[in-house]
Amino acid sequence: MGSVKFGEKVDGYAIEVLNEREIRAAAGLLFLMMFLSVVQVVFKWNFFPLKLATTAFLIDISIRVLVSPRFSPALIIGRWIVRNQVPEYVGAVQKKFAWIIGVVLSATMFISLVILNLHSPVNGIICMVCMLFLFFESAFGICLGCKAYSLFYGKKAELCPGEVCDPKAKQPIQLISRAQTLTVVGFVILISIVGYLSKSHFEKVPELIWGMQKPE
Repeated sequence: MGSVKFGEKVDGYAIEVLNEREIRAAAGLLFLMMFLSVVQVVFKWNFFPLKLATTAFLIDISIRVLVSPRFSPALIIGRWIVRNQVPEYVGAVQKKFAWIIGVVLSATMFISLVILNLHSPVNGIICMVCMLFLFFESAFGICLGCKAYSLFYGKKAELCPGEVCDPKAKQPIQLISRAQTLTVVGFVILISIVGYLSKSHFEKVPELIWGMQKPE
């Protein structure tokens, strides 16, 4: 893997890199696509969007690994979305490892769901794992697959998003005080109490207004 060029060569960086901003944008787009497809299955038992989304996901991530990230449709769209933002460079090698995991997962689901037309808890688990990976990447900038890179190869990854590969003392703005922690705990308790006490009211279907028609 190390002998194959993967990523972009940028002045000032000793290794091939990718733009984390466009990767996060692409992950967000793929997450939205998969989420809307799963909603169709859950509420309408319609598997067509999910089969199409699974196919698109597999093709896109396979292009990244087997051809080049430069030709991934999702990354191209992501690049256009964040075109006015300053690039954030991350190491390409650990991203490739993470995307290989994505290829394995999506190919497994593609064979099971699309080719064999099977629906099982395994499909659901794989789909949820892929969506979890995409969500963490897009929402938090955390590449879960990249974390497995160090464990698999026994060496530290370079140029991780947010410089998490090089832990250092947190700045004051990053620290979470006891009062802030208690605020979060109190918020969760409050919402839980409100949901429990108001369950019967919240479950009522809202009345139609302004000539709206109830869906069949």
